[in-house]
Amino acid sequence: MLKNFWLDQNGAVVSIELVLIITIAVLALIVGWSEVAVAVNTELNDISNAVGSLNQSYAFSGFHAYGNGKIKSSFGGSCFIDHIDDCDTNMSCDIVCGIHQGGGESSR
Repeated sequence: MLKNFWLDQNGAVVSIELVLIITIAVLALIVGWSEVAVAVNTELNDISNAVGSLNQSYAFSGFHAYGNGKIKSSFGGSCFIDHIDDCDTNMSCDIVCGIHQGGGESSR
């Protein structure tokens, strides 16, 4: 009985087919998830560009209050100007793509 079991090859083809199918499926999943990661990084780069392009400047004018011909109170106002930072003008996906289409490395 043990000899018959040892020489039995009925399930060998099915096992090899399953290993081949599972290998192809795993390779396809790896490539698919890699493309998903690139797409997510590209969208996050778009969001960071949108946030970086927001203008955060503000200003409000001062006021004066007069009473009996004199200034009772005054406030000079305030202002803040949002200057452009280094990362505000990032319009490329250097993190995702790595190298530009021109063949050279990214110039950061």
